Amino acid sequence: MGASPGALGTGRAQYHLRQIGVFLDLHFLNKPEIMIASAHERFDAQGKLTHETTREYLGKLLLALQDWTHFLQRGKSA
Repeated sequence: MGASPGALGTGRAQYHLRQIGVFLDLHFLNKPEIMIASAHERFDAQGKLTHETTREYLGKLLLALQDWTHFLQRGKSA
Protein backbone atom coordinates (compact mmCIF):
# COMPACT_ATOMS: atom_id res chain seq x y z
CA MET A 1 0.00 0.00 0.00
CA GLY A 2 1.24 3.45 -0.76
CA ALA A 3 0.17 7.00 -1.54
CA SER A 4 1.73 9.75 -3.60
CA PRO A 5 0.72 13.02 -5.18
CA GLY A 6 1.56 11.62 -8.62
CA ALA A 7 -0.57 9.68 -11.08
CA LEU A 8 0.97 6.25 -10.41
CA GLY A 9 0.36 6.19 -6.67
CA THR A 10 3.59 4.33 -5.74
CA GLY A 11 3.08 1.65 -8.40
CA ARG A 12 6.74 1.54 -9.40
CA ALA A 13 7.97 1.40 -5.81
CA GLN A 14 5.60 -1.43 -4.98
CA TYR A 15 6.69 -3.36 -8.08
CA HIS A 16 10.35 -3.07 -7.07
CA LEU A 17 9.63 -4.07 -3.48
CA ARG A 18 7.88 -7.19 -4.79
CA GLN A 19 10.96 -8.04 -6.86
CA ILE A 20 13.13 -7.80 -3.76
CA GLY A 21 10.62 -9.76 -1.70
CA VAL A 22 10.53 -12.64 -4.17
CA PHE A 23 14.30 -12.93 -3.92
CA LEU A 24 14.02 -12.98 -0.11
CA ASP A 25 11.17 -15.54 -0.25
CA LEU A 26 8.75 -13.23 1.57
CA HIS A 27 5.05 -14.00 1.88
CA PHE A 28 3.04 -11.20 0.33
CA LEU A 29 -0.55 -10.17 0.68
CA ASN A 30 -1.18 -9.92 -3.05
CA LYS A 31 -4.66 -8.45 -3.20
CA PRO A 32 -6.00 -5.89 -3.04
CA GLU A 33 -3.15 -3.72 -4.20
CA ILE A 34 -3.56 -0.16 -3.03
CA MET A 35 -1.81 2.64 -4.88
CA ILE A 36 -3.35 5.95 -3.89
CA ALA A 37 -2.73 8.49 -6.64
CA SER A 38 -3.35 12.21 -6.19
CA ALA A 39 -3.13 11.68 -2.45
CA HIS A 40 -3.21 15.42 -1.78
CA GLU A 41 -6.82 15.39 -3.05
CA ARG A 42 -7.93 12.41 -0.95
CA PHE A 43 -6.97 13.59 2.55
CA ASP A 44 -8.13 16.62 4.49
CA ALA A 45 -5.88 19.11 6.28
CA GLN A 46 -5.84 16.91 9.41
CA GLY A 47 -4.67 13.87 7.42
CA LYS A 48 -8.03 12.06 7.45
CA LEU A 49 -8.79 10.03 4.36
CA THR A 50 -11.93 11.56 2.86
CA HIS A 51 -12.12 9.68 -0.45
CA GLU A 52 -14.82 7.06 0.11
CA THR A 53 -13.74 4.64 -2.64
CA THR A 54 -10.22 4.55 -1.24
CA ARG A 55 -11.63 3.99 2.26
CA GLU A 56 -13.55 0.98 0.90
CA TYR A 57 -10.37 -0.45 -0.65
CA LEU A 58 -8.55 -0.01 2.65
CA GLY A 59 -11.34 -1.90 4.42
CA LYS A 60 -10.95 -4.75 1.94
CA LEU A 61 -7.20 -4.71 2.51
CA LEU A 62 -7.64 -4.99 6.27
CA LEU A 63 -10.02 -7.94 5.88
CA ALA A 64 -7.60 -9.64 3.49
CA LEU A 65 -4.76 -9.03 5.97
CA GLN A 66 -6.82 -10.63 8.72
CA ASP A 67 -7.51 -13.69 6.53
CA TRP A 68 -3.85 -13.90 5.48
CA THR A 69 -2.69 -13.69 9.09
CA HIS A 70 -5.01 -16.55 10.09
CA PHE A 71 -3.76 -18.58 7.11
CA LEU A 72 -0.14 -18.12 8.13
CA GLN A 73 -0.89 -18.93 11.76
CA ARG A 74 -2.55 -22.21 10.75
CA GLY A 75 0.53 -23.08 8.71
CA LYS A 76 2.84 -22.64 11.69
CA SER A 77 0.80 -24.94 13.90
CA ALA A 78 0.53 -27.70 11.30
